Amino acid sequence: QVQLVESGGGLVQAGDSLRLSCAASGRTFSNYAMGWFRQAPGKEREFVATISWNGDITSYADSVKGRFTISRENAKNTVYLQMNSLKPGDTAVYYCAAAPTVSRSTTMYNYWGQGTQVTVAS
Repeated sequence: QVQLVESGGGLVQAGDSLRLSCAASGRTFSNYAMGWFRQAPGKEREFVATISWNGDITSYADSVKGRFTISRENAKNTVYLQMNSLKPGDTAVYYCAAAPTVSRSTTMYNYWGQGTQVTVAS
């Protein structure tokens, strides 16, 4: 029903900024809350940010609060993650995902992208 493709990852230096994009297919994109998760080598996938279907509600992990901003443009079927003041600890594969409602739990997300690598060098 929903296919998601992330882009925008890459290698940056600590303190730099990066914007990730997630393009969704299908006509039901606006019905879903969207989330960003990340997974570092040897670590479990962790919550980063989520946004409600109309953008009214957002939630962030404490580790990224104040540095990252999630947004969406439903007319473009796209969700973004603006990442500022990047730290080496932000290095991970970043995934976007779609859920029926806003959630911080991976189990609530029905559709996942393939991920995009973000590497922050010190």
